[in-house]
Amino acid sequence: MPVTVKLSRKFYETFGDQLANELVDWFNRVDATYRADLRELNELNFARFDAKLEQRVAQLDAKLEQRVAQLDAKLDRRVAELEGRLDAGLATLRADLIKWMFVFWAGTTLTVLGTTIALIRL
Repeated sequence: MPVTVKLSRKFYETFGDQLANELVDWFNRVDATYRADLRELNELNFARFDAKLEQRVAQLDAKLEQRVAQLDAKLDRRVAELEGRLDAGLATLRADLIKWMFVFWAGTTLTVLGTTIALIRL
């Protein structure tokens, strides 16, 4: 919105309409030039700001991707460790189970054998 320069009536009377109008036109042209320069400067500043913002967002995105990759690797490592511990525990449990099954089988077999021998002797 251009600013229209208005001069007092006394200024017009003192310097004349032609000179006063030329001065008003000159002020308005200067104002329009400054506005255009300011608009251009604002656009350039915004473009620089936008470029810096885009660069920082890209850097942040890269850091975030790197951090997620690190966390993913750490999680994979911990899951693998847990699987190893579970496998070792299950192997121990399986060995204990087989041992106790043998003990019960041997005990049952001896009991049946003892009972059979006792019955045969009767």
